[in-house]
Amino acid sequence: MRAVVTGGGIVGLTTGIALRRAGFDVVVHERAPEIRAAGAGLGLWANALAVLDDLGVGDQVRAIGKPSEMRFHDPSGTLLETPGYDDRDHRYLLVHRARLLDVLADAVGRDSIRLDSGFEAYEEHDDHVTARFTGGTTERADVLVGADGAYSSVRAQLVPGADVREHDGHHAWRAVIPATGLTVPEDRLVVGDRRSRGGYVRTYDGHVYWLLNQFGSAPPTGSRKQEALDRVVHLQGDGPGSLLADLISATPEEQILHNQIMLVPPLPYWVSSRVALAGDSAHAMSPHITAGATLGIEDAALLGDLLTPGGDVPAALAAYEADRMPRYAQVARLSAEVEHAPTPQEFARAYVAFSHWMMAERVTA
Repeated sequence: MRAVVTGGGIVGLTTGIALRRAGFDVVVHERAPEIRAAGAGLGLWANALAVLDDLGVGDQVRAIGKPSEMRFHDPSGTLLETPGYDDRDHRYLLVHRARLLDVLADAVGRDSIRLDSGFEAYEEHDDHVTARFTGGTTERADVLVGADGAYSSVRAQLVPGADVREHDGHHAWRAVIPATGLTVPEDRLVVGDRRSRGGYVRTYDGHVYWLLNQFGSAPPTGSRKQEALDRVVHLQGDGPGSLLADLISATPEEQILHNQIMLVPPLPYWVSSRVALAGDSAHAMSPHITAGATLGIEDAALLGDLLTPGGDVPAALAAYEADRMPRYAQVARLSAEVEHAPTPQEFARAYVAFSHWMMAERVTA
C-alpha cells in the first residue's frame, strides 16, 4: 500500500517514518526547494521522545538536544514553585529545528522526499486518492496525509473556510546565537508584567536560544530587535542591561525571528475516507505551551499505529479522528488556562498542570 504525505516539516517527516515502519510505501512532498526550518529552538517532551524511540531515531535526536527544565521565575527572580508536581513534569529536550529536520529526513530516506512540489488538489475515490502537485505531478495512493502546516492547502480542500487566523495581539521574537563573549551561567525563563514572558536556554552545542513573547501586544512598528528590547522591561529582573537584553542586542537583526502568532480554529472534522490532517494543519496553536511539535508527533505515531497494509483505511482514519479531536479539545482548554492566568504563580501552576496531563496520556506508535 502507498501513502502520500504533504509537508516536509517535523510532523510530515515523522508521519513518513511511522507509515514506512507500518509497512507502507511512502513519499513526502515538500513545497520548498529544500528541507528547512521555520523557527529556531523547540522543546520535545517525554511523550514525543517515546514515539521517536519507538521509530528508531530517539538516540539521534537526543544527540542533538540538551535536557532542560521548564521552570519559571517571577519578575523579582524568585523561582515559582509548583507543589504537587515532580521533576518529570518539568523536563523536556531542547533541540534546534534544522538539526531535527535533518535527522528525520535521513530516517525517511532522502530519495522518498520530493522537493519543490507543492500540493494543489486531490480527488478521492472509493479505493484510492489521487493528489496533484505543482509541475503536473500526480500521485495515486491509498491514503493522503496533510501535514502541511497552519496554512495547509490540504485542509483548504478538506474543510473549506477553516482558514488560519491571528491570535489577536500575540507576538513572539526569538533567535539562536553563539554564546561568544557572554556568560550564560543558567537557563532562565521569566513570567513578567503586561502579559509578557521571556528568557534564555543554553543549547547542547554552546549556543543560546532566547525568546520573548507578549499577549495583548500593540502592533509592532519598529525593527525586530527594537521591538524585542522594548518588551524586555516588562520582565523587570531582565530589564535594560540584563543578560536577556544583552543577548537580544548581540543578535544580528536578520537572525531575529518575529511572528504574529496564528491559530487554526477548531475544526468540525479532520478526516474523510482517505485523507487526514496531522500537526499544525489540524490544530496549529499558540507556542506559549511549547507543545505543538510534541503533539504533532503523537498524531504521526497514531496514524502509523492505526493504518496497516491491507487494512481498512476509512475505519483507521475514523478511529484516528475519534481519538485526536477530544484530546485537542482538552489541550485548548488547558492552553487557555495558561494564557489567561492572572499572576506569574498561577501561570506556572497552570503550565505544569498541562504538561503533567499531556505526558500522563502519552501515545506511542
